[in-house]
Amino acid sequence: MARLRFLLAILSVWLAGALPAQAAVTATFWSHELGNSFPHAFFTLRGTPDAGGEPVDLAYGFTARSVSPALLFGTVAGRLERVKPAYIGGSDAQFSVVLTDAQYAELLALARGWSEDGGDSRYNLNQRNCVHFVGEAARRLGLAGTVQPGLMKKPRSYLKAVMAANPGRVIALGIHGKAYLASLPPLR
Repeated sequence: MARLRFLLAILSVWLAGALPAQAAVTATFWSHELGNSFPHAFFTLRGTPDAGGEPVDLAYGFTARSVSPALLFGTVAGRLERVKPAYIGGSDAQFSVVLTDAQYAELLALARGWSEDGGDSRYNLNQRNCVHFVGEAARRLGLAGTVQPGLMKKPRSYLKAVMAANPGRVIALGIHGKAYLASLPPLR
């Protein structure tokens, strides 16, 4: 009888939400149709690491530090962009991947490696742009189809090709940002 009361007590605490929720960090890959706002491809990281700790809600993209004709002629200064919620809301969520803690750490290392502070922030429209950045993220997650030479300046087409190459490994979304963001549960 004491054992039953103990199990009922644990169940009632869990139902009341007092125990920590078990969740993982999810990476979502986004495209933003061409215009004069950048980056056109980026990823978000949202959830709580399996090992515990504070919830995360991060968004990273890579872009040129300034937009000028120099972009057309070679390498220029680039920067890691912390993508803002309003920009995310105007973008399209293409697919998601639920991450292990090791994969989450790998994507944080990627962001550091492409930042001005911690690595190589060179931008090159043909060899190191926002699509290359998200492609490297997908490659580090072990996704197939990350080499798409004809799509490296086409964020939506690139992400759709990667999604198609990974059935069962990614969660297909294809949804506008505002609708996707509205569907997310609050972070705990």
